[in-house]
Amino acid sequence: MFKKNQLQFLETLLTTPSPTGYETAGQKVWIDYVQKFSDSVDTDFYGSAAAFLKKDEDAITVMIEAHCDEIGMVVQYIDESGFIYITRIGGSDPTIARARKVNIHTRNGIVTGVIGNTAIHLQNRNNQKAPEWKDLFIDIGVSKREEAEEMVQIGDPITYADDVEFLNDDLVVGRAIDNRIGGFIIAHALSELAARKKELNVNVIALNAVQEEIGGYGARMMAHRLRPDVALVTDVTHATDTPGINKKEHGGTKLGKGPVLTHGTANQLKVVEFLEMTASEHKIDVQHEASSIRTGTDTDSIFYSRDGIPSALISTPMRYMHSPTEMISLEDAYRVSDLMQKTILGLKKDHSFSLF
Repeated sequence: MFKKNQLQFLETLLTTPSPTGYETAGQKVWIDYVQKFSDSVDTDFYGSAAAFLKKDEDAITVMIEAHCDEIGMVVQYIDESGFIYITRIGGSDPTIARARKVNIHTRNGIVTGVIGNTAIHLQNRNNQKAPEWKDLFIDIGVSKREEAEEMVQIGDPITYADDVEFLNDDLVVGRAIDNRIGGFIIAHALSELAARKKELNVNVIALNAVQEEIGGYGARMMAHRLRPDVALVTDVTHATDTPGINKKEHGGTKLGKGPVLTHGTANQLKVVEFLEMTASEHKIDVQHEASSIRTGTDTDSIFYSRDGIPSALISTPMRYMHSPTEMISLEDAYRVSDLMQKTILGLKKDHSFSLF
């Protein structure tokens, strides 16, 4: 399992805000960690970061990828009384936003506020409905627009103020585990591969990409630029083992039962087959899910770059996705990293994923 210093890195990664479009702080944490064992690290204009292990210029290059951004909110409007109206960044859920403490990230530091929630005694029971983003406002303790504008400005990003909690030795709860756990996994895999570099036959790139939550743009830009020969993408997927979820509709993925391999769409048959073979050979338990149209991850942005990049998605099961209480199993995350490492170590210098 993960070592104490690695879990300290994970906690720092999880507690460093990186909403979509504003990922720099979290990327600095990731870069500072991976540059200790990488041959080099590079970034692009939008903040995606890539760390390299260079083995042989004549060998194929494998890219392991995750996204670094998290969902959040953004300042949309300030009214005359200084209340701040907001809208979402990415797939944030307005139904869980009321009465939560938030951090507004300004150029001068964090401004703390609360998303207003009318007391139950004062609510109109005959007119109750789920809130939309336009109904929500933040109270930062001022009484005039001018006061608020001295503290925040339109466009400042917002995150929930929740911290990470380790429920036990295995389960972690917090905001932004989607997909900071992926950045942690690829960093861990790269560090282990660096320690075993003599056994490597291929070059390796670990890409931590921006802006997945609004369309996978960071991965698209960097896949085009870096030209890997094969890509192993990691993200989170829904664990459907809690009450009220229709498994016939959403599948039967469980927390703590290992990595999830996705079949279909962007997932190239030979890459998935090699992952399954590796998992079987090394006795790594895996789960399976189907993709009927798209995976909803950076895999969709990577696989069709240039002439096509053989790609596959390896996911960590997660409960309560896109909430401040996302939950994953560290054992699952460890197995995802282990499967990535074992797969890469099993590749030949000239490995081909041709279907014919």
